[in-house]
Amino acid sequence: MVSARVLVTGGAGFLGSNVAAALVAHPDVELVVAGDVRRPEHPLEGVVYDDCDVTRASGLVPLLERHGIDVVVHLAAIVNPGRDHDLEYRVDVEGSEHVLDACVAVGVRRIVVSSSGAAYGYHPDNPEWLRETDAIRGNDEFPYSKHKRLVEEMLAERRRSAPGLEQVVFRIGTILGPTVQNQITALWDGPRVLAVRGSDSPFVFVWVDDVAAAMVRAATDGPAGIYNVAGDGKLTVHEIARRLGKPLLTVPAGVLAFALRVGRMLRLTVHGPEQVGFLRYRPVLANEALKRDFGFTPTKTSAEAFEAYLATHPGVARR
Repeated sequence: MVSARVLVTGGAGFLGSNVAAALVAHPDVELVVAGDVRRPEHPLEGVVYDDCDVTRASGLVPLLERHGIDVVVHLAAIVNPGRDHDLEYRVDVEGSEHVLDACVAVGVRRIVVSSSGAAYGYHPDNPEWLRETDAIRGNDEFPYSKHKRLVEEMLAERRRSAPGLEQVVFRIGTILGPTVQNQITALWDGPRVLAVRGSDSPFVFVWVDDVAAAMVRAATDGPAGIYNVAGDGKLTVHEIARRLGKPLLTVPAGVLAFALRVGRMLRLTVHGPEQVGFLRYRPVLANEALKRDFGFTPTKTSAEAFEAYLATHPGVARR
């Protein structure tokens, strides 16, 4: 195994910092460059920090050449949706295209991409457990889901047009960790847990250290391919509420959609009626291929990752 020289895009973010730390500790990694538009408050020893704005194509080839990069772990994305969908598109979709173009131009041998279970989409006819052979149907009305679909379509085209660039694509479940805060964890912060009437709203979780370890394997000696990344099992919204010791606020889908539509019109929330599908039709990721074909088993199940989250976020649960 040749020692890898790795660029992590989005390397100063929540996931990027964890991945960079895990890469630095691996004996088959010669260099770790964390590329981002900002520098972390607490830089990691052994990590080289450099400017990397994926929306500006002109800087990527010089960045790769400057450090002799042969593996790119592409994590730069906007995870929490806001009101600026144009910016989200520029980062998520155009940024991914710029990174792929630069990798091909320089001759990078492998790219590892953080996709998401959202790429499958939020649909009433999703199978109970989604596998890598199921269709990518990210919803147009949900920008994050749409962007993940578009990036995966782009990656599929590059597997045909640039076969020399190996790809590892991870469709990741909900990542939990000691410092994570996002639109999903916000669902648990209030006095009640929101539920859509008639839906179990199942969640699959994965602990951040497991995601980082899978990324390290992908950047070093893991096989190329597409893999769901999630802990074993799932938790329904009812099970989550019981564990939190909080009552459910169960709302009919139509009522919730109307309330969100009005709330967004009044600029009380960035979410709209499409959020109902996000809650009702959660993509539930099967991880057999990750364990069988990629050779990686997460150390925590979905339930154990949730327990670890609660242990590091005292006050979320009432008991």
